[in-house]
Amino acid sequence: MRVEVVAVGSELVLGDVVDTNSAWLSRQLAAAGIECRFHAHVDDDAHRIAAALRVALERSDAVVVCGGLGPTADDVTREALAGVMGTALRRDPALLAALEAAFAGRGQPMPPSNARQAEVPGGARPLENPFGTAPGLRCPVGERVVYAVPGVPRECREVFTRAVLPELVSTSGSLDGPSAVGTRTLSTWGISEAEVAERVLRHLGDRPDQGTARPGVEIGFLASEQRGVQVRLRARGVTAAAVSEELDAAEATVRAALGRAVFGSGDETVESVVAGRLSQLALRLALAESLTGGLVAARLVGVPGASRFFAGGVVAYDAAVKRDLLGVPPGPVVSASAAAHMAAGAVRALHADLGLALTGVAGPKTEEGQPVGTVFLGMAGTGLDRPASRALRLPGDRETVRQLAALSALDWLRRHLERLAGSTASPREPAAAGAQSGEGA
Repeated sequence: MRVEVVAVGSELVLGDVVDTNSAWLSRQLAAAGIECRFHAHVDDDAHRIAAALRVALERSDAVVVCGGLGPTADDVTREALAGVMGTALRRDPALLAALEAAFAGRGQPMPPSNARQAEVPGGARPLENPFGTAPGLRCPVGERVVYAVPGVPRECREVFTRAVLPELVSTSGSLDGPSAVGTRTLSTWGISEAEVAERVLRHLGDRPDQGTARPGVEIGFLASEQRGVQVRLRARGVTAAAVSEELDAAEATVRAALGRAVFGSGDETVESVVAGRLSQLALRLALAESLTGGLVAARLVGVPGASRFFAGGVVAYDAAVKRDLLGVPPGPVVSASAAAHMAAGAVRALHADLGLALTGVAGPKTEEGQPVGTVFLGMAGTGLDRPASRALRLPGDRETVRQLAALSALDWLRRHLERLAGSTASPREPAAAGAQSGEGA
């Protein structure tokens, strides 16, 4: 079954508001095994909305149109739907009574304009919206259906989940036959999207051009500055058990191809994986951040239970703070040596088991002769004979460099913790003292 999403609102077309509804709707459809191949954005004009709906109905089995159901003059999705259906709007007495009761329950008179939300195209059926005054609409158009849902995200999700998705799933089953659908996502860091794809496809042997991890399993790749490169697997079969078996085998293939570049699956983030490893090993982490200004700490404290594994952090933005608080010796502070000293200093100052540090040049201009995008990471403590450092050259503008630096540091720590978890030695070794730069970890 093919379903298309049409999002209505001049604010979306102008870029004043980011359309999160379409992305959420697509995820729900994909999880239910329903294809969504097209998204459309259209402004608050009844004629253009109707035109977009007609195009969508020509190539899809059903359409979900989101937004334009409010009480104001620019909310014209109802008019557009009536035009597509070849009918007129009529005022629904039950909807009007419900609206009046809702306002009475708040102790407020209902503005006359809200009565527009009780207007329904002839032949359409209202869909209950328990969180707002804009009901959804089910609008048959020949053998196809348009489902209109409110644009307010909470209301959109509620109406879609309650009234639209169950019907789409039922209809899809009747069209396509009984089947089960499953998806799985693996997240990687440290290698490019092209390299991820090439490694996976090489590992597939005689199926490199089919875009499948196994027969019947679709594979796709998505690059994200926040989640690295994701490998998405999707399988369909007669039973859920069969689908799960196919996905297990496909995941094993991908992991074999990518090795330790894979840091998690599903909703796991690199910080949640790091948090789990630190907790498993009963280690406490200290941070020393310069160019990232607390971004790494913010990611870690976003994980529930962070107090178990996170001792604290020092935002050592000024060179004097690096020297006075963290023991960085005279000399360049954008260097491998400075990063290693910062990590060791964080361990000492915060009485932690492991220290992780970041220093570098985010821009907009060079510092200490180092070009924009130069980043040095430092690590000290458990599992290291001496503090270690790593140099990176990251692309992008100031904010991109900062975000990539934070994620790269967490991934470096994640790999070190995985080695510790695989070691037979006790993880709680004394924190390293001194600060000799080295390429460990």
